[in-house]
Amino acid sequence: MIGLEGEQLGIKPLSEAQALADSANVDLVLIQPQAKPPVAKIMDYGKFKFEYQKKQKEQRKNKVLLR
Repeated sequence: MIGLEGEQLGIKPLSEAQALADSANVDLVLIQPQAKPPVAKIMDYGKFKFEYQKKQKEQRKNKVLLR
């Protein structure tokens, strides 16, 4: 699990991770579900979604330029 400031918080049970996110008034976002154990980060989901979409758009733009 990764904290708000990017610090490693170690392996936590789901209930404890959700409680930490709730106490900070942010969301618990699953970053790498395939990893063993899965990696989650405490952050604002809206910000995560915006950054992800921005990254995808940039990748599509670069893909078109390579053709």
